[in-house]
Amino acid sequence: MSNLREYLLQKKGAVTSWRNKIRDDGSQPAQLSARVTAEGRTGVRRIRVRDFQIIFDSGPELAGHSLGPGSQEMQLGVLGTCLTHIFLTQAALQDVPLDTINVEVTANIDHRGGQPGFEDVPVYPVNVRYTAHIESPASREQIAALHEAVERTCPIYNFLINPWVAASYADSKLSFSSLLKFNGADISQR
Repeated sequence: MSNLREYLLQKKGAVTSWRNKIRDDGSQPAQLSARVTAEGRTGVRRIRVRDFQIIFDSGPELAGHSLGPGSQEMQLGVLGTCLTHIFLTQAALQDVPLDTINVEVTANIDHRGGQPGFEDVPVYPVNVRYTAHIESPASREQIAALHEAVERTCPIYNFLINPWVAASYADSKLSFSSLLKFNGADISQR
């Protein structure tokens, strides 16, 4: 069974090769797409991305069947998986050994948002925060540099913290915070 350090060696080769290819072959920006359909009778939302299907559902309080996560929950998961992927990518590129990495993402949502009497309450998650738990023999400085590179290059993190990319967020109240735990100790600089 291989470990994360072995995987990072493989990842470095793959990422370096892919970056060289797209640099050298004149690649242009790619269009991403997802198609969502609501299933009859259940209201389950089925997302199709490439050859993959993901099911989203609500709880019984919203006439759902809890067959999958809700959209807000999945958004936190999407952010977490992207951050984790970029931690791995940057660790590979910077030769930072990692034994474990897991990212926990949390947020608050007030379900009264947008309803009569609560028009000023956001209808979206707020106080979004993540904690990256890292076990590594690397130095504290290497992990801090890794963290900075992740926040600079993570596509979903940057998509969410830069409200100008979504026209409907002209006056966004979305806020983020992060916590970096290195070998069990909080080394966050914020």
